[in-house]
Amino acid sequence: MKPINILLIEDSEGDIMLITEALEEGKITNQVTVMKNGWEAVQYLEKKGNYSNVSFPDLILLDVNLPKLNGHEVLKKIKSNEDTKHIPVIILTTSSEEKDIFEAYKNHANCFITKPILAEDFLKVVTSIEDFWISVVRLPHNPDE
Repeated sequence: MKPINILLIEDSEGDIMLITEALEEGKITNQVTVMKNGWEAVQYLEKKGNYSNVSFPDLILLDVNLPKLNGHEVLKKIKSNEDTKHIPVIILTTSSEEKDIFEAYKNHANCFITKPILAEDFLKVVTSIEDFWISVVRLPHNPDE
């Protein structure tokens, strides 16, 4: 199975560490790029500035509570851009607020997952994301790249 390019948009160092470690221990070798704020993530996805030569990710893990642009704003930009709207976006956040869940699906998130508090449960969630979104689901790859 071909490795996939994952864009992790997350500002919590602890969560970044847990997510990347869980993905590294998985069955598939993945390239994980980390953006720590919403504005930087949008620059990356729009291939602006230092990001002009990057490849689009195959999958995006997006936190809601981000500095500069929040996750809902980033999601709107992703899903309104012809070049990125096909990329599956998984909302992975501490929020369990109904308004955040509704807003995420209204803006075409592919799923909404509330981060568990316990590290062991958090790792299980990331592993289940990998098992489903990387091993089971067939992700779209841009034929132009």
